Amino acid sequence: MKKNILFLIESLSGGGAEKILSILVSHLNPEKFNITLCCIVNKGIYIDKLPAYINYTYILSNPDKLGFWSTLSFKIKYKLIYSILPLKLVYKWFIPKHADIEIAFVEGFATRIIAHSTTSKARQIAWVHTDLINNHWITQVYKSKEQEKEDYSRFSAIVGVSGMVCNALKKQYGLSDKIIQLNNPIDADAIIKLSLLPIKSIDKNKNIRFVSVGRLENQKGYDRLLNIVYRLKQESYNVELWLLGDGTERNKLMNYISQHKLETSITLWGFQANPYALMKQCDLFVCSSICEGYSTAVTEAVILGLPVITTDCSGMNEILQNGQYGIITKNSEEALYQGIKGLLDSPNQLAYYKKQSELRSKDFRIESLIKPIEDFLYA
Repeated sequence: MKKNILFLIESLSGGGAEKILSILVSHLNPEKFNITLCCIVNKGIYIDKLPAYINYTYILSNPDKLGFWSTLSFKIKYKLIYSILPLKLVYKWFIPKHADIEIAFVEGFATRIIAHSTTSKARQIAWVHTDLINNHWITQVYKSKEQEKEDYSRFSAIVGVSGMVCNALKKQYGLSDKIIQLNNPIDADAIIKLSLLPIKSIDKNKNIRFVSVGRLENQKGYDRLLNIVYRLKQESYNVELWLLGDGTERNKLMNYISQHKLETSITLWGFQANPYALMKQCDLFVCSSICEGYSTAVTEAVILGLPVITTDCSGMNEILQNGQYGIITKNSEEALYQGIKGLLDSPNQLAYYKKQSELRSKDFRIESLIKPIEDFLYA
């Protein structure tokens, strides 16, 4: 008998969790699951990528595509949902019903709504994508840690996407009997195919080209990565950096580039629908993050056979097997700088970690990553 599953998320905009959800629902066996995906706001690049058999729905229209009166209506309804109505009424009036399993796929407001579905008989699951000790951003939607724990205690299970995410959940809330680790599914075959698509001609100079992919937000630590590039250039290393992604830190990073005359050394590519063809043009993937959950970008770099160096944050030990398949430095600018400098001073090391990524990439087949998730959901 098929299970009816509801996934609730705020939108399908271009973040890691949103990307993972689009991969997950596209690979769950449609003979086992009837899938409904509900966004609070009908917005995001992954909507058009959903298979036809997914029942996609939303509560609020995309505000970027509305006229004056519709925009006014959106703002009123948004205020009602996010600030005024009791959450149990938000659930009762706006969330699709009759699911066997209800999943709040990202910590935050979606989790609050499902936690207040007091009349539901569904099995309810909270899916957590970040280390809630080092990135405790949900204070934006909760008044206290006690309120957070109360909501999470209402779920029958809490999924953490890495060991560190699960450990942070246990330290924050206890609830150890509810917490299970399930790593993110990644479609390696699709990534490799996209990486082979032709792109415009790019000059290959003598520089070692670093690449990093992610939202231009504070938690990604790109300010310290830019400073590392500046320090290396001051020491006459032939390096350049490509950043693929967009976000609120863009102007700050552009100002830094201008002030330090790094225009020929650092390129901000913005969001790329297909980052993989550009990543393949690079020599080293660098993750400078202050915190992560289970880095999709690092996993994709490994799949593409790029050598990886990363700060020590959640998920990296699982992806790189405690440093066997890439370099994990302490989570500081100085440690990352010294790690990158060591690779530049030892080309053999760079070649070694490229081979290690190629070895590790064989472990990221979508079938093997989806199976434990299906088994958990169908239990």
